[in-house]
Amino acid sequence: MTTETHITVRYAETDQMGITHHSVYPIWFEAARSDWVKQLGITYAQLEKMGVMTPMSTLECKYTGVSRYDDNLIVRCFLTELSPARIRFDYQVIREGEETPICTGSTLHAWVDAETFRPVSMKKRFPDIYDKLSGMIEPRQCRL
Repeated sequence: MTTETHITVRYAETDQMGITHHSVYPIWFEAARSDWVKQLGITYAQLEKMGVMTPMSTLECKYTGVSRYDDNLIVRCFLTELSPARIRFDYQVIREGEETPICTGSTLHAWVDAETFRPVSMKKRFPDIYDKLSGMIEPRQCRL
């Protein structure tokens, strides 16, 4: 499953050169990841109430183009790796109407207990969710 999150670059997200600041892309990754999870029929807030959190352990970004104020962008999100203890998402940021990414990236997250922050096995704790996720894995989109 691939989701597409639409973003319009805000003025506050640009630097003195009028280009989107590099620190904004990971925020857009998070928005896209949240939209991806919602497509499962659950939200991050619901996962947390169920006692599971997904802290990020790795963030990768490769910038191959630029975006500017008021550009309309699409952030594509893909589930690319899953294990009982971890989950990885890949991202592509493209300008609407184009196909060449201006940024690609990935985030790796651990499955942890919301109270103890100790790793948990999603396969054991929530086998129905894990099985559903297992059927959605796509090939890696970002290789840095």
